[in-house]
Amino acid sequence: MVDIEAVLSGNRLVLSRLLTEVENGTDAGRRALDDLFPRSGKAHLVGITGAPGTGKSTLVTCLALELRQTCSKSVAIVAVDPSSPFTGGAILGDRVRMRDLAGDTGVFIRSMATRGELGGLAGATAGVVQMLDAAGFDFILVETVGAGQNEVDIARLAHTTLVVDSPGLGDDIQAIKAGILEIADILVINKADLPGVENTERALRANLELGYVHPLEHNGNHRMQKDTKQGVVQEGWTPPVLRTVATLRQGSAEVVEAMLRHRQYLERSGLLKARDEERLRNEVEHQLQAALVRKWKQGVSAERYEALLQEVYARKRSPGSIANSLIG
Repeated sequence: MVDIEAVLSGNRLVLSRLLTEVENGTDAGRRALDDLFPRSGKAHLVGITGAPGTGKSTLVTCLALELRQTCSKSVAIVAVDPSSPFTGGAILGDRVRMRDLAGDTGVFIRSMATRGELGGLAGATAGVVQMLDAAGFDFILVETVGAGQNEVDIARLAHTTLVVDSPGLGDDIQAIKAGILEIADILVINKADLPGVENTERALRANLELGYVHPLEHNGNHRMQKDTKQGVVQEGWTPPVLRTVATLRQGSAEVVEAMLRHRQYLERSGLLKARDEERLRNEVEHQLQAALVRKWKQGVSAERYEALLQEVYARKRSPGSIANSLIG
């Protein structure tokens, strides 16, 4: 039996234990998500992604401090760390770097390992975010691994996505390669006190001038939203390019202001509901895949599976034919 009232009343120990159950994919974790799901849907989900070394963790700390001190919002932070491909272990050291938030009862930090998942998130990230949402946090900041250009899964989870860049990471053309910038709702140049910040900003703005359409709105027009009731065309959202020096807490207020403005834009345009529905659709499909694999494993003996693998190893049958025979 899930102690819903304990979670809703702010019991951090019960919440932490349930989050562990969710991460481990246990029956208790799944029951907790089922029971708490009706309470979710109020938090604003913010993804923070970008290449390693851009200062994402320090920036997240600054944003959380700003949300607490200026806006009086409760904040949950989900920091995803990479797992070792050999041992499966992870350092989970983000809480060490976020020590400025220690002692604030309005902040909750959860580190989690990718456990082999690609795309910058862990397989259980969506479930963890859902539980923190149900627990009543106003903002949930999700810091991704920092895998690079293909780290776009966060755009399917977050309402607002921040892509963090910094000067001195290499050729300026690196900033405008397809993939990672297309998911940005806000572009942040951290470590803006370093040489080359002008070149980095110029490259980012050049990318925006090519035309920005968020991947979840490719079927519509993200720049121009037509209001059929009023018969007018309303300007859409163009990602701002903001400079920060997170180590000095410079620029974080402007980033939080942009986050709040983006939330207002999503509500005004109807895109908040659209993004939320798309996020839930993706989660249903993810859970469906996991459930089908669990059910399939229950119906196939380990001996038969190993025998079929031996045929693949001997080049007698292709992996595709084996897969078809296993599900046929």
